[in-house]
Amino acid sequence: MDRLGRGTWSLVVFAICFVSVLGRPSSLLTHLPFFSVWNAPTERCMSRFGVKLDLSVFDIVLNSNQSFMGDNITIFYSDKLGEYPYYGRGHEPVYGGVPQNASLKQHLRKAEGDLMTDIPDLGFHGLAVIDWEKWRPLWERNWDAKEIYWNGSRALVKAKHPTWNPKQIEDEAVREFENASRAFMEETLKLGRRERPGGLWGFYGFPCCYNYQYKKNETYTGECPALEMKRNDKLTWLWNISSALYPDIYLDLGLRGRGQDILLYSRHRILEAMRVRELTTHRPPSVFPYARIAYTYSMEFLSQEDLVHTIGESMALGAAGVVLWGDGNYSQTKDACLAVQEYLDDTLGHYIVNVTEAAFLCSKTVCSSRGRCIRRDPSGTAYLHLDPAEWSIVPRAKLPGTVTGGPSYVAHRRFRTVEGETSGFAASFRCQCFPGWEGEQCQKPIPEEPST
Repeated sequence: MDRLGRGTWSLVVFAICFVSVLGRPSSLLTHLPFFSVWNAPTERCMSRFGVKLDLSVFDIVLNSNQSFMGDNITIFYSDKLGEYPYYGRGHEPVYGGVPQNASLKQHLRKAEGDLMTDIPDLGFHGLAVIDWEKWRPLWERNWDAKEIYWNGSRALVKAKHPTWNPKQIEDEAVREFENASRAFMEETLKLGRRERPGGLWGFYGFPCCYNYQYKKNETYTGECPALEMKRNDKLTWLWNISSALYPDIYLDLGLRGRGQDILLYSRHRILEAMRVRELTTHRPPSVFPYARIAYTYSMEFLSQEDLVHTIGESMALGAAGVVLWGDGNYSQTKDACLAVQEYLDDTLGHYIVNVTEAAFLCSKTVCSSRGRCIRRDPSGTAYLHLDPAEWSIVPRAKLPGTVTGGPSYVAHRRFRTVEGETSGFAASFRCQCFPGWEGEQCQKPIPEEPST
């Protein structure tokens, strides 16, 4: 038996049936207990190498051609949305270099046109992720290679006020940079939410926990440094305008084989996202951690234990879903495609099916299908996993009624009653109600406020 409490799974388990996210109205994404998103440009595996990656069976949300932009998820890199100011590799300024030296009006005008092109559907209800990584909106976080934004900001102030002393220059540079960076990020999100209000808008990598202390030879707790949590508190304006938060829980090779450290690393990054979402004055944004199926800068896939400590932990702590990100290396060669295919069929697919079905079951039995289950003790060890001793896999064709499509197999409980399942989940999980519902079991509708 492994950590999931399961023995050997047959190959058919990955085709276990539950209603696919792709088969649900996209407007209900925020009303799903949990779902996984495939965000990797793997269409070349089929078109060039004839290797089919059948991701839909795993309830992973796909774009129509498995690209970075599509009907279910769109990711805007720095050159894809408006006129994002930054310094290039040769330190040459692009659109002014620093945000206070750029035209916000011109940026928004172009961004609006880009939105019309890349998300033409006015009824878009997918994930809308903006990936701006050149600079960070808080001055003090632009260290190392990003110090060029400090220098550029100081140079602008010094040019305008050549007689000022260093402290005056520094104070004004900080003020100008942070005001402009906030305006660029805030107004871009406002534009997206106004033009495509059904989208789940947010910036990739926010919030960040900065819990990288595992790289040092000391006891690792995984906790976010107190200073970084205070800095995240300064970004309440960002959490308020975001309809989704997209922190990352990528694992580098330095964490390979360090199960407990991986758990603590992922846990506290998710907990920080769950913390800052509660700082908002309106409806808290949904949390969708970005994860990778392989260690960063490698094709070494995560073990099943790693999946538990990343995807499983995210789910147990209340994340609405997880985005499985990958780059062009996944489809660079036929061997790479075959490796991804094997990993999907043998490891990842099994786990995604397991946890997603368990999430729907817990939501139904504990939260009246109107909320998602969240671990009562954030530092506990309870996970939403199916127990194979209580479930069997049967052909969909043997079910009563006409079968016209869908996955070939379904999960069928053999022993435990619904009441038993309810008490089992309820002991370790509580409900995080979907919008519009409240109560211990999300059984009470929240009255709508009268319009004025």
